[in-house]
Amino acid sequence: MAIQTRLIEYRHGEQVLEGYLAWDDAHAGPRPAVAVSHAWSGRSEFECAKARALAELGYVGFALDMFGKGVRGNSVEENQALIAPFLEDRGLLQARIQRAVEVLRGQPEVDPARVAAIGFCFGGLCVLDLARSGADVRGVVSFHGLFIPPGNTAGRKITAKVLCLHGWDDPMVPPDQVVALARELTEAGADWQIHAYGNTLHAFTNPEANDRQLGTVYNAVADARSWTAMQNFLAEVLA
Repeated sequence: MAIQTRLIEYRHGEQVLEGYLAWDDAHAGPRPAVAVSHAWSGRSEFECAKARALAELGYVGFALDMFGKGVRGNSVEENQALIAPFLEDRGLLQARIQRAVEVLRGQPEVDPARVAAIGFCFGGLCVLDLARSGADVRGVVSFHGLFIPPGNTAGRKITAKVLCLHGWDDPMVPPDQVVALARELTEAGADWQIHAYGNTLHAFTNPEANDRQLGTVYNAVADARSWTAMQNFLAEVLA
């Protein structure tokens, strides 16, 4: 028995997308699943590795695709261009990630009643918007995600539980945005947590992050703490 994987091609409108599914075939029958939303460069080995790690924990992991099959950015400028349409049209972002969750729910290995989502950087914004849109998921976890409010979900209740794992010194999400998110989640009636790690910048879970000028630096301690916090959260919401 071992971790199994497969690529899944799917569509959102005219856009062809490709996700990566991972599961442990030692587990018989449908099991809870966790979507993994990628950072601003597109679905990469980083997110696929997270899907496999989730499979090792007994979940079905699904590294989803927001940009399109084979679409990847290779520079800050290219990455900014990839996320720009979704920051400008949050309805598109919300529909795109909801489509990925639908695809995940339809896989034979998955218990469709027990689905959660995690995301990194831009992906953290995506899973927060999934919750903000009222999507039927048990919970979402944002790792060093962006907190920018979408502007199209005012007055909507958030039913998914929310966990945000945040570097306090993240220059892309200053403390006033953290407080604003807490206020937003409270007003939406959410069950929420925000864990802030001191002396920690953006992208703290990515071992390849080492750009102090951009504000993206790996932090092994915060990485380990945040993964433990996620495990505790998923055990609760997907029980």
